[in-house]
Parts: sequence; structure tokens; C-alpha cells
Amino acid sequence: MDRLFPALDIEWSTPVDSERVEQLIAALDDEGPTAVESRSSGVAVFFPSDDRRDRALEIARAFAPEASVTAVSISDEAWAERSQASLTAIRVGRVIVTPPWARHDTPPSDDAIVVTIVPSMGFGTGHHASTRLCLMLLQRLDVRGRSVLDVGTGSSVLAIAAWRLGAARVVGIDVDADALVSARENVELNAADAAVELRSVDLADASGQLGGSFDLVLANLTGAVLERYASALGSLVAPGGSLIVSGFQIGEDGDVLRVFEHAAFTKQDRADEDGWVALRLSRPRPQDSSPKPAI
Repeated sequence: MDRLFPALDIEWSTPVDSERVEQLIAALDDEGPTAVESRSSGVAVFFPSDDRRDRALEIARAFAPEASVTAVSISDEAWAERSQASLTAIRVGRVIVTPPWARHDTPPSDDAIVVTIVPSMGFGTGHHASTRLCLMLLQRLDVRGRSVLDVGTGSSVLAIAAWRLGAARVVGIDVDADALVSARENVELNAADAAVELRSVDLADASGQLGGSFDLVLANLTGAVLERYASALGSLVAPGGSLIVSGFQIGEDGDVLRVFEHAAFTKQDRADEDGWVALRLSRPRPQDSSPKPAI
């Protein structure tokens, strides 16, 4: 049976500028929107549950009384069919993320890394700015032979990309059963079964369940989630390791950075696109630890 995704259909009767739309989406951040789809006169914003969608409905109506806000459910199949007409391959540095039907349209390149992702409304395809930013910062590090954890793996696009870039051990975690189904489909499609381990793990308990830390942790979540779980995320990063975070907008980045600085992380890199931000943070290495190079 095809899954129905809870969403808000938000429409304006007159043209609205992109800044107003971004402000509204930011106002819904605490309810964890999973995707935003542009429409001719507005946007559809998707959520992981009916409860979150319904809470977001009240927030949206209060924030934007000039807009028409309606709770709807959209089938994954219907979205996938529409996406075939609009989703094409994208390239970020060496990494090409492509839906299956566009794989053979990607131009050949000696250094290109191709990651094939089956589109799903609930999980990233690589086309969102925050995913592109994570891919950008990921490629500024040498992850060859390193361990990588992808928190909230969704489609596993970041986990698969890290493996293709040479990571020795890659783990993707999520608490959404549908996300893990999507992730496994993509891992198999990219012949990464033996390289990328997928686990159902709650971020709050991840340190104990995973039994260790990682050289690099990727967390493309939301600003509110990153601030709430900064300590849990920090405990997953090995001394001298790096944490790449995204999923928040300009204006939120200061708050996100302050929380991690309070946890002794230091900003090493930053990138932004279309109002979205990604940060690379590093965890200090104790003075008496082994001299393994930091990343």
C-alpha cells in the first residue's frame, strides 16, 4: 500500500517573495518538516507525522494569516511520478546525485562519484540546499580510511557519498522505519551493502547503542534538533574529529554555533546557499592523546 505523507498546502492569492516563504518555513522548524515542494502560488510542506503537521497548521495560520493553509495527505507514488518530470542529476564538486532515470544522462568524468537515489517525498534526494552544503563540506575533508556516522540518514545519500569518497566504515542511523526502508533500497542500488551499515537508533541513546565514536559525524537535521541534541551529537565525535551540521537557515546559525562552542567544539568551515547554512566543527584532542591527524 502506498504511503500517504502528511503535508500543509500553503497558497497565497497574490505573488509572495521568497523571503516571506523562508520565514514561514523557519517558523515551522520545531515540527521537523521533512521536505518543501514549490507550487505555482505557494509551497507544500511535508511532516513526519499527522500530529506534527496539525501543530504546524496552527503555527502557519498564525504566522501567515494572509495565506490559505490546508492540511492534506499526498501519496509517495504521486510525488514520485511528478518528480520524474522535474528531478534531474545534480553535481556538487566530484559528487553527482542522480535519480535512476537520469543516471545515463550524467556526463562522463574521470573523478566523478555517482550516487543514485530513488526519490521519496519523505527523504532527501540531494536536491535540497542543506544536502548540497553537507556534500560540499564533506568533500573538503579527506575521509579515506576514516569512520563516518550519518545521523538521520533518510535516503542515505550522505552515507553513500562518504563511502564513495573512501571512508572505511560508514554507519547510518534513523528512527523512522520508512527512512530505513528507503535507505536500504538506495544502499543496495549503489552496491554499498557491505560498506554502509544501517541501524534503527535514537539520537538520544546513540552513544551507548553504537558503542564508540566516529572520525566524522554528519547531521543534516534542523536547527532546533541540533540545539536540543548538541551534547548527544558531540559525544559521537572522536577527539580530533569533525562534525558537519546543516538543516538550518541564516539567522539560526549563530544559535547553533553557540551551543556547540559551549560543548567545546570549534568552527572550522562554513558554507551557505539559498539562505541555508552548513558548519564544520571540530572536537579538540587531549594533549596526551595519540598524534593521529585530525579531520
